[in-house]
Amino acid sequence: MTTSPFPPLADAGLWRTTRTFSKWSQRLIVGLFGLFALVSVLTTFGIVITLVVDAAGFFNEVSLFTFLTDTRWTPLFVDPKFGIFVLVSGTLMTTAIAISVALPLGLLAAICLSEYASPGIRKWLKPALEILAGVPSVVYGYFALLLVTPALRAIIPGLSPFNALSAGLVLGISILPLVASLSEDAIYAVPDSLRQGSYGLGATKRETIVNVVLPAALSGIVSSFILAISRAVGETMIVTIAAGLNPTLTLNPTVPIATMTAFIVQVSLGDAPAGSLAFKTIYAVGLSLFLITLTLNILSYWVVRRYRQKYE
Repeated sequence: MTTSPFPPLADAGLWRTTRTFSKWSQRLIVGLFGLFALVSVLTTFGIVITLVVDAAGFFNEVSLFTFLTDTRWTPLFVDPKFGIFVLVSGTLMTTAIAISVALPLGLLAAICLSEYASPGIRKWLKPALEILAGVPSVVYGYFALLLVTPALRAIIPGLSPFNALSAGLVLGISILPLVASLSEDAIYAVPDSLRQGSYGLGATKRETIVNVVLPAALSGIVSSFILAISRAVGETMIVTIAAGLNPTLTLNPTVPIATMTAFIVQVSLGDAPAGSLAFKTIYAVGLSLFLITLTLNILSYWVVRRYRQKYE
């Protein structure tokens, strides 16, 4: 009599119990994850509702036309003015300086890590680069104020102790890891067969990177750029400490300016009594900042989808 090498099958009752338990456990996990997603969505809706409701009280007293067209922002003065473009211009100036630093350096760092660095070097360089992302923004702010600004004043005569230039440069350093890390991931994910095909056609490494690898990874690269810009627009402590709190409509980066986030910090510190018109301005500014970052995020999503469909 031969013995079967396979263990006996479980009885039907145990099999049905196991199957039922597996089914309910899967439903529980799906429901739990759905609950987490719902919490994040409800949180976003709560923020939007708070901004809209409280900003409505501001716009009941200040017209939207004045808010968008006035060239002065002095809500805390005796003769208040409410021209949001002053704060928007300061925010865009520091953001422009930051992306002029972060985008080219971050992309070059990503190309170096993905295409030129050996696996051992990449293993050490990428975490070292990402350490910059873990530095608190207040540290970056004092770094800009106490080290970068004095160095720039030795080169640029007449540079104010608080200025947009040093704030923008350090802001660019702070968002550089975001550009480098996300872009490097996108470049590294390009199939190696595309590189080998390019080499087989006689292309050099530089030509392969420029004409094959970067276009294939373009959706991820552009997405990292837009996310970095959103991060720069919403930065608070660096611009508050290094750029000053002087709401001036100017294109000169050597003078003090005020950004949207810096003004929110200023009012939140108690410079305006709660419930006053000056206090309500933080909700109007916050709503404007939310709409700007929302637009950038929608643009990022659209770019990613477009280029992903193009290269699929």
